[in-house]
Amino acid sequence: MEQEDKGQIEQIMAGMKCAKDFECYKSGFEKLGRVKDGGLDNYVWCLEEEGKARDCSFSLSFGSGMLCGCPLRVYVAKKLGK
Repeated sequence: MEQEDKGQIEQIMAGMKCAKDFECYKSGFEKLGRVKDGGLDNYVWCLEEEGKARDCSFSLSFGSGMLCGCPLRVYVAKKLGK
């Protein structure tokens, strides 16, 4: 991971609260919810089961799907391709 990405990730984490205590970061981004980039700036499509997605404080129901608005997850999906 590039130093610039590390700095951006730390800045994102400092500006948010995470109910899962940043498990994704602590796992080296190995423990991530499945998402797909749909071209929206601040969201990615959540591909997790509906019940699991609805339990997330960053999820947003949109049409027949769920969007993920977690700033850290969105950054990781869009910038790191994970």
